[in-house]
Amino acid sequence: MRVVITGATGNVGTSVIGALQDDARIESILGIARRHPRLAIAKTEWAEADVSRADLAPLFQGADAVVHLAWLIQPSRSMSLLRATNVTGSARVFEAVAEAKVPSLVYASSVGAYSPGPKDRRVDESWPTEGIPSSFYSRHKAEVERLLDRFEADHPGTRVVRLRPALIFKRESAAEQRRLFAGPLLPSFLMNPRFIPVVPSNERLCFQAVHSDDVGEAYHLAIVSDVRGAFNIAAEPELDGAELGRLLHARPIPFPGSLLRGLAALTWHLRLQPSPPGWVDMAFGVPLMDVARARQELGWAPRHSAGQALLELFEGMRKGAGIDTPPLSSDSGLLTGN
Repeated sequence: MRVVITGATGNVGTSVIGALQDDARIESILGIARRHPRLAIAKTEWAEADVSRADLAPLFQGADAVVHLAWLIQPSRSMSLLRATNVTGSARVFEAVAEAKVPSLVYASSVGAYSPGPKDRRVDESWPTEGIPSSFYSRHKAEVERLLDRFEADHPGTRVVRLRPALIFKRESAAEQRRLFAGPLLPSFLMNPRFIPVVPSNERLCFQAVHSDDVGEAYHLAIVSDVRGAFNIAAEPELDGAELGRLLHARPIPFPGSLLRGLAALTWHLRLQPSPPGWVDMAFGVPLMDVARARQELGWAPRHSAGQALLELFEGMRKGAGIDTPPLSSDSGLLTGN
């Protein structure tokens, strides 16, 4: 098989490539990114292309599967640029898949695509995907879900899989995630649990996470298995105030959601950190996901707990961990999304 991956040099892309390496069925991989990495990986060649404007069909010719991961999270103050990559770029990827007659398309959706939902039970993949209106990330993910609905209706012969993972962490993504979500003003020492005496606790502040390498394996299985449709991807346990307190040896304290959102809005408007308050709305709004379908139909099971993934990220932030690709490099000051 030949696999083409857009957004191949980021957090998930590097894990997907890693998961494909030992599978003899995967003969070659083309990793597409906006900037060429220095990283050399077996079976893998690189191509520079921006999904918002490049001619993609020639790059997809001869592929057995295209994995679409390319996405921008920053710059959060440029909605036109974000939309050009996230929504228009995704539409262009889907059109190129059809033009190149690629038999399989695997798309990176997200828990963020889901409409507001419960935190006291888990929902399956049938939960509505209309997003959280105040989050650009969620709106874009929901809009691309509709594009993919139309693509599936128009191209029933193409096998389409959409993965909806929870928050995705690994040690080597620390430099990128710090740039994207925290900014340069966050002191590294604060990522040491002994300097985190308290954590916020709120009944709606309960979320799921998963290790990037486990997400990579989910993509691997989606590529080589004869499956279609959506799959929730998340590890155990759920991360709420009590569990975060246990992991970080910190004391959970009640924290109103409005106050947390207000702090996010204030610091974003003052340019003290790069994440707009819609991220808080999404964290409070999206439901908890049931991953039974991924376990039963994909045969997927995470090797890391959600807590292990989070602690790895904290360690990576303390130590400036990264990989030799433009998004993940620890010495890059750029805000990138793929």
